[in-house]
Amino acid sequence: MTPSLIDPTSLAFLLSESRAMPMHVGSLQLFEKPPGAPRDHARRVYEQLIAVEDINPLFLKRPTRSWRTAGQWMWEPDAQFDVEHHVRHSALPKPGRVRELLELCSRLHGTPLARDRPLWEAHVIEGLRDGRFAIYVKLHHSLVDGIAASRLLMNTLSTDPNDPEIVPMWAGRPRRERPAKQEESGDVATQLLRTVRGLAGDAAGMPGALARTLTRGARDETSPVSMRAPKTIFNTTITGSRRFAAQSWPLERLVAISKASGTTVNDVVLAMCGGAVRGYLEDLGELPDTSLVAMVPVGLNAKDSQSASSEGGNAIGTMMARLATDVAEPAQRLAQIHAGMQDGKQALSQMTANQIVAMSAVGMTPAMLLPWFGLQGVVRPPFNLIISNVPGARETHYLGGAKLVGSYPLSIPMQGMALNITCASYAGSMEFGLTGCRRAVPHLQWLLRHLDDELGNLERAAGIS
Repeated sequence: MTPSLIDPTSLAFLLSESRAMPMHVGSLQLFEKPPGAPRDHARRVYEQLIAVEDINPLFLKRPTRSWRTAGQWMWEPDAQFDVEHHVRHSALPKPGRVRELLELCSRLHGTPLARDRPLWEAHVIEGLRDGRFAIYVKLHHSLVDGIAASRLLMNTLSTDPNDPEIVPMWAGRPRRERPAKQEESGDVATQLLRTVRGLAGDAAGMPGALARTLTRGARDETSPVSMRAPKTIFNTTITGSRRFAAQSWPLERLVAISKASGTTVNDVVLAMCGGAVRGYLEDLGELPDTSLVAMVPVGLNAKDSQSASSEGGNAIGTMMARLATDVAEPAQRLAQIHAGMQDGKQALSQMTANQIVAMSAVGMTPAMLLPWFGLQGVVRPPFNLIISNVPGARETHYLGGAKLVGSYPLSIPMQGMALNITCASYAGSMEFGLTGCRRAVPHLQWLLRHLDDELGNLERAAGIS
């Protein structure tokens, strides 16, 4: 592996990081031991995870900048890589409830990754009183986006419950070899010319894309830019302390609502979150009169199949979605969210992937500038919280015969945006992970109750018994 330049999107995640805002994403995977497994099964899993000689280059690179790189941030291989520093074995204190597991993950997720080493960690966690064990993994967002991270994690697992092999995601040999990509026809010069022409076309379309994006933002329409989010308790200075809450709901319930209402499953997720946040803020006496706005990451795979891969990198844009938290009726809230998202998708369809990234950067700029000037909580924020829906595996997966029974994402609260709700589908369930600043988002677990209530409200509104 040779040193390589860090791309602008990944560099932005590195440079925006602070002690109060670690920029890594994470996952909590919960496993049932195989039938007849010994008491030290988790220890044996850990030993197999560190018994790797060939490491994937993605998990060897660390960021560096010096006179040798002419002041440029570069990725370079870690010459002193030690897998046992990155893969650790932990045990929960008694009584070993899920509560203790979530508290441990909260602490781990609030600790920044050291930049003098590759930017990832994995923790095998035992001590749950029901005999299950867990694996918590965190990867810096400069290495991978959420979709790529999900792929990496799932590639370590098997759909065969009798498969004893454990191949960790940091192994140089992946579990399932992917077919080689077909190169485009033509010589290198021809391919380079195509690339230059494509970038030139993107650049030529930027002024028009910017004008349309700003116009939509000014009109309060769904786009990469928002100009009218209200001030809420989420939009304040955050600390590095985290609180994490997680819960699953049957995916079929969300699908039934989407079919009955003529919406998408993602619309239903946003409606659940909008209703839950409305109820939560009402409980605290902090509900604003106007609707909250969520920043919704958009994977660009549909725009460009080469944008995101399990080899790392970031390929994301954003949309600013109004959650209709000023609407009391669940069906009406869902309808408004659906209309806004359809409108926003239509707007994005008129842009290339590079233009979406550029417009998203415009939309995110105020969120980055407000903390620098100490204005979070003083002026109106560009958006209020982050909601992300990551596609996951449809089949049940196993790790060396241990059944994966839950896979919950942990994500990144930002300065001035103290709450992040990320969900991922898995084996017929929708798994919600709520990550918040411990001080700025009190009683985070209340949101789980409100999510459950809102799912029931949406079912009743759709005429589902």
